[in-house]
Amino acid sequence: MAGHSHAKNVMHRKAAQGAKRAQAFGKLIREITVSAKQGMPDPAMNPRLRAAVKAALVANMTRDTIDRAIKRASTAGQGEDWQEVRYEGYGPYGIAIIVEALTDNRNRTGGDLRSIFNKNGGALGESNSVAFQFDRKGVLRYPLAAASADAMLEAAIEAGAEDVESDEETHEVSCSVEDFAAVRDALEASFGEAQAAKLEWWPSTTIDLDEEKARDILKLVDALDDHDDVQTVYANFEVDEAAAARLSAA
Repeated sequence: MAGHSHAKNVMHRKAAQGAKRAQAFGKLIREITVSAKQGMPDPAMNPRLRAAVKAALVANMTRDTIDRAIKRASTAGQGEDWQEVRYEGYGPYGIAIIVEALTDNRNRTGGDLRSIFNKNGGALGESNSVAFQFDRKGVLRYPLAAASADAMLEAAIEAGAEDVESDEETHEVSCSVEDFAAVRDALEASFGEAQAAKLEWWPSTTIDLDEEKARDILKLVDALDDHDDVQTVYANFEVDEAAAARLSAA
């Protein structure tokens, strides 16, 4: 369970345990609303909205629900109060954590997250208190069936990507923020729409944790992820595959 893919692993584990569907949909609709407000309400002309719609469809949200959210966002006065906010702090064992949120009340959300950190052995920090331990990356993920590992690597590097990691399920392409749009457009022209395409925080170095310590960190991450305003959580720890499997099954 690598730190950069930690949020994805948490989501997989929560889904297996039966995540709260209404809460998950609420977060997706919030992202759709903000994406449509900040750019064109047409996914074909708005990459962020296109990625948000794709994520909603993957979560089995109906097209009608998605279309209604976009229409509401296009209506004057709807969804204008949401702000993108990044919170940073430390969990137990010195683990650095970045939390991305969409909120209409920064003070409320900040207070809630501070309480969650404190109750779980961590501490909410100031802006940029841990961001220096992470790199901002453009990331695209394709199902393994989209192309062979060699074909994906060749196309990604030619498009300007930095790296490609392929496992038994996914091709994960990473690139600089500046090259993200060009890499995304080139790969979509070759392999179709990506499963996911977004900017993420990847730790520059990770801290190895045993299973017991990783369980403590996941307790904090789960509590943060359960907050309605929180969209994504990143952390800079790593745990071996056997322990990760046991934690996922717990």
